[in-house]
Amino acid sequence: MLRALYLLFNEGYHGASPHAAVRAELCEEALRLVYLLLEHRLTSTPAGHALAALMNLHAARLPGRLDAGGNLLLLADQDRSCWDAARIAEGRRQLELSAAGAELTPYHVESAIAAVHAQAPSAGQTDWDEIVSLYDTLMRIAPSPVVAFNRAVALAQRFGSVRGLEEIARIKDRKRLERYPFYHAAVAEFELQLGHRAEARDSFAAALKLARNPAERRFLQERMSNPALLDRRI
Repeated sequence: MLRALYLLFNEGYHGASPHAAVRAELCEEALRLVYLLLEHRLTSTPAGHALAALMNLHAARLPGRLDAGGNLLLLADQDRSCWDAARIAEGRRQLELSAAGAELTPYHVESAIAAVHAQAPSAGQTDWDEIVSLYDTLMRIAPSPVVAFNRAVALAQRFGSVRGLEEIARIKDRKRLERYPFYHAAVAEFELQLGHRAEARDSFAAALKLARNPAERRFLQERMSNPALLDRRI
């Protein structure tokens, strides 16, 4: 049941809808249902509290995910003053409640990662060492190509784009990620930061072909208009 609610929330937060990049109503419904579980003594578990923490901490960032024109914003570009402080506080409360048992679930670790992001005043002040450490834990208890990819992105934030690309190259079953546009977009950003314009253009083009809705297409087209990509004299 928790897994179904987790997937429902994710579909709203960054799903594959052809019409909208963000569907807040799905996130709200997933939150409503997880709180129903927490009201019952048989389903009020540490894992349930951890999932409630994760949902609240992510939902708190929904107001900053899109700009006034409905365009997607990178985490680094979001106005953190738009984040919902009450939901962040509730997420932290639920995270504390989730520590009641001895079990460590992926929901515990993912919510801890979200809490690190939520407490950072800016992207530049994020504790990437802590996030990498948490992804190391997540890889031990629930390894997957998606977790490995997110860990690689965190390592790139900490140690640079070369490290990020090296870690991506080491991911087992990497082909499972190739259907996801933001996998290619991340590779493109790393290549661009290293001055590899041709490789960056190819990866952005691959991402654009996989874009699932107008907001994703606009976001990727804007990234492809970066002068560093277009100006061959650099």
